[in-house]
Order: sequence, then structure tokens, then C-alpha cells
Amino acid sequence: MEHTRPMVSFLHSADWQIGKPYARVVDPDKRARLRQARLEVIERLGPLARSSEAAFLLVAGDLFDSPTPGASDVTAVCFALGRLGLPVLVIPGNHDHGAPGSLWHSAFFQAERQLRAPNVQVLLEPTPVVLEQAVVLPCPLLRRQHSEDPSAWLHHLDWNHLPPELPRIVLAHGSTSSFGAIDLEADDENPLTANNLLRLDESLLAAIDFVALGDWHGLKQVSPKVWYAGCPEQDRFPRASDYRSGQVLAVAVERGGAASVTVQPTGQLGWHQLRFRFDGDGDLDRFEQHLLGLLGDRVGQELLLLDVEGQLSLQGQRRYALLLERLEAQLLRLKRRGRIETMPEDQELAALTQRPGDPLIARVAAALQQRLSGRPTASGPGTAGDPAGQVETGVSGADRFEPEVVGLALGELHRLVQAGGS
Repeated sequence: MEHTRPMVSFLHSADWQIGKPYARVVDPDKRARLRQARLEVIERLGPLARSSEAAFLLVAGDLFDSPTPGASDVTAVCFALGRLGLPVLVIPGNHDHGAPGSLWHSAFFQAERQLRAPNVQVLLEPTPVVLEQAVVLPCPLLRRQHSEDPSAWLHHLDWNHLPPELPRIVLAHGSTSSFGAIDLEADDENPLTANNLLRLDESLLAAIDFVALGDWHGLKQVSPKVWYAGCPEQDRFPRASDYRSGQVLAVAVERGGAASVTVQPTGQLGWHQLRFRFDGDGDLDRFEQHLLGLLGDRVGQELLLLDVEGQLSLQGQRRYALLLERLEAQLLRLKRRGRIETMPEDQELAALTQRPGDPLIARVAAALQQRLSGRPTASGPGTAGDPAGQVETGVSGADRFEPEVVGLALGELHRLVQAGGS
């Protein structure tokens, strides 16, 4: 008897990591905004589900950032999921694994799910889940790190016991042999791991129709049938130019047919990178234009990884410091790399060192400039700069001072002199 093979549409997402602490963000208000953004994206999935006629939503692990999230995060997530208006199938990942004592087994979660999100089904067993439109094959993580293959049970499954007309969808969290854990994007809070390796060989892929993966936080197509959806709200700076995050996948598939995958943007926060070299103060205007083109005038929505090099004068360093202060206020996070050398202009040095009426400032400025340039300074009594030997300008201990610190000291001295109008 020939069975009709219906096409099913669904949404694929993963790695929401609700409750992510963003510990590297110093400002507590900005940490709270980043955490809230991960909750707000959930409600944007409802319109996407309706427009794509999705029959259900699959969350491929790490819905929460921890196996024991806070009660308020649990309630907020259940409330948001309950308002989506379609079935939601979830597996635990490495962050929110399903070990005894974890969230999924708690009476509090069970009560909140029943009250606020009866449409949510948490799949804690590696066994087929037969829906009206498809068969979901979950590979839940029951502890943070699995040395064995979480999908191993699929290699022993009797496929003849599954409805022949329904598409088969694997739901898993981990890395694949063709896209190993070493390639996964780590961040400050999540180091790389070589565990949770999925063996998705050709014989297995021939028996299924789609593999919905989580763990990699960016969009990634491993093969025509195997996809990482990435985060619905980006949560880290990319390491490669082709890195994409802040989306879900709208998938349409039938048994034995090729999957149709549409990327649906969902993220609202901007994670940017800028590398810039300063060859002098004249580049500051160009730097500001780059920032304007990258960030616009948006406040509290952007994060920037700024990697700089080059040199600026004392006046240029002060202007640059003011720009950084404004960026810190505008951005949710400013992460800085690199260093700009301080190269005082001749007139700036003259204003500090040629001060017959103020020999103390002149001697200190000269000593700082010599340390900044790496030249030994004179020391001891009887030197031309300090005939009485009252001011220590020797090289002893000079290597304890980083050039950046010496440059800041020289710049602050210049600022005080300019402010004094002398």
C-alpha cells in the first residue's frame, strides 16, 4: 500500500541560554539589558511560526544557560513559550543538561510548565516521538559532557517500526565529526570541549530527513540535511567574517525529499568588530566616521570589539580618551584590544620641558619622555637637569613602567599645564 508523504514545516532554533550572566560586562544595568534581550526574542518567533505555517518549534538544547536557572527566568520562559501558539519540543543541552536534580526534574518547573506552557514538551529520553506531522528523534544530553555519542541509539533503531510516510527529524546538541568541537565558537565564559561528539555517518543520514542541531552559536550548514540554527539573539563577537547569528530556521521537509531551509532573522542587538590604525592625529576624524557608519546614533543596542594600533600625540590621546568614554556610555559593551603609542609633538614637549620658571615640571616631563622613548635618563647629583640631585630621574625601576602608563602620565602633565594656562 502506497502512503502519501506529507510536507511538514517547522522552526528550528537552539542555544537561547536564558540567564546567561554576561560576567565580562561590568555595568549591571547593561548585563540586565543583554539578559532581557534573550527573553524578548522568544515573542518574535510567534509571527514567524504563523507566516511559515510551522507545525511546531524544535529547540536543540541549551534553552537555559544553567541546569538550575533562577525561578524568575523559568517563569518568564514558560510564559513566553505558552504564548507562541504551537507545540514546542525541547531537549537539554550541555548547559541545561538533564541530570537528576536539574531544572527539568524540579517540581517548580513542572508546575510552571503545566500552568503557563502546556504546549512545551521536554524530551529527556532517547526514543522516537511520533507527532501527527513528523517523527522527532531526540538525543538529549543527560550530563554536561558525554564522552560517548549522544546519537548512538539511532544506529540501533529499527526503522521499520516508524510510520513510513512521516519525515524523520533528529534533534541533537553537540559537534559532528565533519565539524568538530575544535571549530565551535567559544567565548570568555564557555571554553572549547571535545565531548558530545555526534557520529552522523552516511548510513544514518540515509534513513532520516533532517538533523536539527544546537551547540554552535552561529548559522552552519554541515550538509544538505544537517544544520546548526545558531542563536536567535547573538551572544558573542564573531571570529570569522562569514559568522552569522541572530536567526532561526524555517524548515520544510517530506519523507525521502530534500529539505527546504529558510533563514529568518530574529536578533536585534548588533555585535561589531573594528580594526583601526592611527598614523597620527589626523586619523581621529576618519575613526569617528567609521564609528558613525558602524553604530549610527543607536544607544544601548550595540556591542563593539575595538582592535587598535598606531600612535597619537598627547592632544590626540586626550581626544581619543574622550571618544572611548562616549563609546562606553553608548554601547552595551566596549571590548578593547591593542594599544596606541603616545608620540608627543615637538611643540607639546617644548611646552613641558622648556619651562625655566618651573624646573620641577620640566625635569619630570623630560624624564617621562626619555622613559617613553626607551632612552636611559640621567640620575644622581650634579646632572645638568638636576644639579642639586633633588629629583630622582634615574633609570632604576624604569622597566616597571609600561609605555602606556608613562604616556598617560605625560598626557596628564600636559593637560594640567594647559589647564593652568602657563
